[in-house]
Amino acid sequence: MAKKPSSGRMREKLHLQKRTMVDDGMGNETAGDFATVFTAPGELVPMRGGEGVQAARLTGTQPYIVRIRSCAASRDVTPGWRAVDARNDKRVLNIRTVTNPDQKNGWLELLVDDGVAT
Repeated sequence: MAKKPSSGRMREKLHLQKRTMVDDGMGNETAGDFATVFTAPGELVPMRGGEGVQAARLTGTQPYIVRIRSCAASRDVTPGWRAVDARNDKRVLNIRTVTNPDQKNGWLELLVDDGVAT
């Protein structure tokens, strides 16, 4: 049985970021860099990792379930966003899915991959 989410397990601090839209000078909007929308505490629960082959090289990925509190800002998170560890900005987590497991808007669970390009 899965453990019930609690604030005491939220030991990580994450910046939730989405791409900004910038003008290319010709009247078109293109995707720019990622910008932090909000910062939230979260719990990282590791899942079984995997190794895939890309361009004839072995690459390792580590999927996690990230639990964060639901709020107006966190309910806007989509798979186009990413999470960055606030204590180590080299650790970038690519968001795959966003779910509301209890359907009560108390917590959100993000399926993320560490070691995958965003």
